[in-house]
Formats: sequence, C-alpha cells, structure tokens
Amino acid sequence: MLEKDQIAPVFSTPNQNNKIINLADYKGSKNVVLYFYPKDDTSGCTIEANEFTELADKFINADAVVLGVSKDSCDSHQAFIDKYNIKVDLLADTSGELCDTYGVWQEKEKNGEKKMGIVRSTFLIDKEGLLVDAQYGVKPEGHAQEILLKVQALQDL
Repeated sequence: MLEKDQIAPVFSTPNQNNKIINLADYKGSKNVVLYFYPKDDTSGCTIEANEFTELADKFINADAVVLGVSKDSCDSHQAFIDKYNIKVDLLADTSGELCDTYGVWQEKEKNGEKKMGIVRSTFLIDKEGLLVDAQYGVKPEGHAQEILLKVQALQDL
C-alpha cells in the first residue's frame, strides 16, 4: 500500500470521454484528488460522487482537480455522469492496472464471502507529484469535505 511522502505512481488512463488523462498533465499546476470507488451507480459510490460534485467549485478554487477511478468502462462512466450530473472526471481502469498500482484491488469480505474488489480509497497528490495523503477503506459520507479541507491546507503552505 502507498503512504504519504512518496512519489505518486504515474498513470495514463481514459476518462468518460475516452480522452487519455495523465498524472503528468497536472504537474506544477494542480493538486490531484484521485479517489477509487467500487462501481458506478451504486449507493455509496453515488453518495461519494455527488459530494465531490457539490464541492467541485471549491476544489477548482483550491487549485485541485478531482478524478474518480473504477474498473467500469468509459460508457458506464458517461451514463453515471449523465444520470446524476456529476461534475468530476471519471477514469476507466478496465484493465485494473491503476487499481493494482495504487494498492486498492484487495480481498474483501461481504456476508461471509471473500472476493477481490476495489477498496474505497483516496489519494491527495500535490503539484509536484508527491503523495500528501493516502487513505484506504474510507466511508463515502462526508469524505469529500474532509479531502477539501486537506486540499485547502496545501494552499496555506
């Protein structure tokens, strides 16, 4: 698992519009909130996406871009965005490579059954590409606000 104060692993992954998004695109200009969630249009994931959307302007004002990641396809992401008017980019990690790189693809247990899946996690990457925060196993409610406060604190440095 990744920890704060290490260089964030680079990525190059398509968003909902099938446009390739690279971490390097933001170096020197934007802080990056990279949040991983299990599946489009499920209850917790919808709560999380809606909360990031509600705060989207505040993230922009704090020099940050918010990127959600799941293993869903670009088309699934676009449908999710359209249904809930989500205002953050969603990255399609259909190969699972990004999930593996960030250590979020883990064994999970639900109702006594073990299976592999995405552990809801968030990484805050500063403008120089350093992990400022790495959180695994987060809860969706109130999480976007917590991350916003951490992003805003970066502006004060």
